[in-house]
Amino acid sequence: MSDYQEFHRRSIEQPEAFWGAEAARIHWHKPYTQVLQYDNPPFRQWFAGGETNLCYNAVDRHLAERAEQAALIYVSSETGVEQSYTYRQLYEEVSRFAAIMQAQGVGKGDRVLIYMPMIPEAIFAMLATVRLGAIHSVVFGGFASASLATRIEDAAPKLLITADAGMRGGKVIAYKSLVDEAMELAGSAAADKVILVNRGLAEAPMMKPGRDLDYATLREQHWNDRAEVEWVESNHPSYILYTSGTTGKPKGVQRDTGGYAVALASTMEYIYGGKPGETYFSTSDIGWVVGHSYIVYAPLISGMATLVYEGLPIRPDPGIWWQLVEKYRATVMFSAPTALRVLKKQDPEWLHKYDLSSLRALFLAGEPLDEPTAEWISSELKIPVLDNYWQTETGWPMLTVCNGVQPLPTKLGSPGLPVYGYNVKLLNETTGEEVPVGEKGVIAVIPPLPPGCMSTVWRQDERFISTYFSLFQDRKVYSSFDWGIRDADGYFTILGRTDDVINVAGHRLGTREIEEAVSGHAAIAEVAVVGVHDTLKGQVPQAFAVLRDPSVLKDPEKKAALEKEVIAKVASQLGAIANPARVYFVNQLPKTRSGKVLRRSIQALAEGRDPGDLTTLDDPTGLEQVREAVQS
Repeated sequence: MSDYQEFHRRSIEQPEAFWGAEAARIHWHKPYTQVLQYDNPPFRQWFAGGETNLCYNAVDRHLAERAEQAALIYVSSETGVEQSYTYRQLYEEVSRFAAIMQAQGVGKGDRVLIYMPMIPEAIFAMLATVRLGAIHSVVFGGFASASLATRIEDAAPKLLITADAGMRGGKVIAYKSLVDEAMELAGSAAADKVILVNRGLAEAPMMKPGRDLDYATLREQHWNDRAEVEWVESNHPSYILYTSGTTGKPKGVQRDTGGYAVALASTMEYIYGGKPGETYFSTSDIGWVVGHSYIVYAPLISGMATLVYEGLPIRPDPGIWWQLVEKYRATVMFSAPTALRVLKKQDPEWLHKYDLSSLRALFLAGEPLDEPTAEWISSELKIPVLDNYWQTETGWPMLTVCNGVQPLPTKLGSPGLPVYGYNVKLLNETTGEEVPVGEKGVIAVIPPLPPGCMSTVWRQDERFISTYFSLFQDRKVYSSFDWGIRDADGYFTILGRTDDVINVAGHRLGTREIEEAVSGHAAIAEVAVVGVHDTLKGQVPQAFAVLRDPSVLKDPEKKAALEKEVIAKVASQLGAIANPARVYFVNQLPKTRSGKVLRRSIQALAEGRDPGDLTTLDDPTGLEQVREAVQS
């Protein structure tokens, strides 16, 4: 391991020399004057003074060498559409879309909110936004109007781009009506204009005169227009991506431009082993950070073709992903443990029906990879299967095995070692001191954070500090809010969250957000939501609610109907992704004498574990209520 240890040590002890060399991987319109500016901790600036552009690095700079090479391959098993765009065609579509945006008044620093299904126009819109020096905020297409509205209110976009509908499992999900409702809820923060990509999937959407514009019409009008690149300083924001927190208000993770491009370009060699001209297949969604980093930006910056897929892993059959690997000779694949657990239930012959010889490695992220799933997929594919640990906030992996630096063994259940640039430590939650090998601690990063990590919380610098750098009073270190342990070889294992954020199939959900949605039902007086272990999804939310009228509990039919109503209420507020697996009704919740709900004890009982230290419990009745509810 000596080669990698030296490589990692150099990245930590000599960050300016290390990242200065890595910066040569991208195009700089104007050279930077300082690799690292760190005079206002924990804020830092990478490649200060340098000017570049994400879109130029992802598209334009490849035109000289690979204009006719595939850049974006789109496959929808939902609609049967399959399209491929060369780098030249991608340049034309993106620069045309940017011209359309310019005509609507979008310029440097403006926000563009993208609420789209997995279609090529969504990627065009992202690239066109950063081409203009504007800032995109992509919102996952499964979010309900209220969740969309909170993001509109915070980002205050000048332009919103959407589609008539998305599709999932053959079911049409209308978008335009959700957008209209969200715009009403957002009030004065609502976008001036809405561009609609009409796929012809939903009933003809209502178009608001003076606000709503048809993309196909605009595309025809601007057919010959090409917007030029807007060069921006390295630390200019490229995008905002909202992530759940311990409060009901999502945090707008703000990403820079130059540092992000450099970090992603480096990962393609050191972590993923992707090469120009090859095909990268990430099964994620652009609504999540994996989609931003490893569907859109990293593969294109690296001169690869990116395979964009709309559909499920088992539709039209459980072989669809492997069929695409064969057809497009994908060399690198990126997915999530939840998807593999779904595929594990299918006939293994689907894995052997196709020629997967092009595939060199499979990478997984979003949630801990369990040993049975890791063993199964490793034995079936007979290629390296590598877990990645990272967060929306970091933008790229914190822990993994960097085989591009030095091939090292993997360990089942462990994502691996600290990635170059990350000075990862395990710290005692109370003292902030580093814990010994084999003991549980909070996974933390000693700043400065490396290039590509979040710059701040959008328009909330104080929240950036109070959320991420205040867990340890005497030490300004970045807290991941995850527990972990480290073995004698330096390999980390993730044990779960220290806060009230849960991980559902790789999607982070704040229990506070779900609690607020449940509390919105007129019948609910009080509620606690916890994340409960699930063999398929990793975790699922479960709600324990106190009713205003306890007499409902005496009627099984009314009780069952009310549970369905509450779940529907959550879906209407946050989207089906946040639906509680169960809503249990109790007469009271277990609380401390100071009135704090004992969520960890509730979670333990829901998972069939010992509820732990109960010395602060005020009344045992609430705990017994929870125990009886989950056992009934």
